[in-house]
Amino acid sequence: MRIPIHSEGWPFIGAIALANLLLTWGLGWWGLILLPVTLWVIAFFRDPERTAPPGEHRLVSPADGRLLPITEAEPPPELGLVPGPRPRLSIFMNVFNVHVNRSPAIGRVAKLAYRPGKFFNASFDKASVHNERMSILLELGSATGVAGKELVVVQIAGLVARRIYCPLTQGQDLSRAERFGMIRFGSRLDIYLPEGAHIVAQPGSFVRAGKTVLAEFPVSG
Repeated sequence: MRIPIHSEGWPFIGAIALANLLLTWGLGWWGLILLPVTLWVIAFFRDPERTAPPGEHRLVSPADGRLLPITEAEPPPELGLVPGPRPRLSIFMNVFNVHVNRSPAIGRVAKLAYRPGKFFNASFDKASVHNERMSILLELGSATGVAGKELVVVQIAGLVARRIYCPLTQGQDLSRAERFGMIRFGSRLDIYLPEGAHIVAQPGSFVRAGKTVLAEFPVSG
C-alpha cells in the first residue's frame, strides 16, 4: 500500500533510515532499536488526500487534532487588524496526528506575518500569545457568500515543534482544503473567525484538516 508523504519529510526519513541502516550494519539486530522511530517519522509526514464536504460557505478545519475550548481573543497584532476580540478556535496536534495544514476557505492571502517566540506546550492557552508563529490573513472569496471578510489562521510552534513551514506568498489564491504548510513536530493551529460565522464544531472533538466543518456562514436567498 502506498503511503503519500509530504515533500518536507523526505530529508528526515532519509536521515533516520540511514542511521538505522548504519546501526544495523555495526550492531547487527541491535541496530533495529531505531526502527520504531523510523516508522514514526514516516507516519508523521504522511499526507493523505482530502476532499472537502460540499458548501463553499462552510469553513473546514485547517489541521488534524483536538479542538480546544473556544474563546474570544485578539488576533496577532502583527497583522495590523482593527483591535477587538474575535471567536478563536484552537486545534492541538499531537505528534501522532497528520500535520499537513489546509486552507479553511476559498480566499486570497492578504498578509503574512512571522514572529519568533517561545516554545510552550501547544495545548496551553498562553501558546497563542507567546510562542513562535506564522500568521496568515485570508480575504474570503465570493464563493463563501461573504466576499472581502477576513479570516485569520495562525500556525503555532509547540514544545517539541521548532519549525514552521509555510510556502505561501502574499496575493496567492487558495482553494478550500488546499495544502498551505505544516509544523514539525506537534503543534497548534488557531483560526479567528469574522463576524457572521456560526460555529458548529464542538470543543473536545477530533477534527480533520480539509474535512471537518468548524463554522459556516448563512446562505443568502
